[in-house]
Amino acid sequence: MKKSYFVILFFTTLFFASQNGFSQNNNGKDFAHNNIENLSIYPNPVTNNQTVIYINSKNNLTKKIEFYDILGKLISTTYINRKELNIAHLNRGVYILKITENNITEVKKLVIK
Repeated sequence: MKKSYFVILFFTTLFFASQNGFSQNNNGKDFAHNNIENLSIYPNPVTNNQTVIYINSKNNLTKKIEFYDILGKLISTTYINRKELNIAHLNRGVYILKITENNITEVKKLVIK
């Protein structure tokens, strides 16, 4: 009986002592702040055969837009330096947009109904 208490105490102490030892370290980087500031895509979902969406950000710099299907296959890549993006080449479905502005990348989902 004394052995089982000792084993439980030992592993409990080891568990709590190792919480910081086994955690991932992000070297002081706060990844929440590595997003494109005030990035928005609208309308989303896209309906009624609309062929244009608007992509806004605080700085509205040139953006690289990569379109992926839900399987992760790259469909197309384009650059925009304004807010409007033509999506007439896309069929109905769910797409992943990888948006890069000023060397910061953010991923958004786009639904076309």
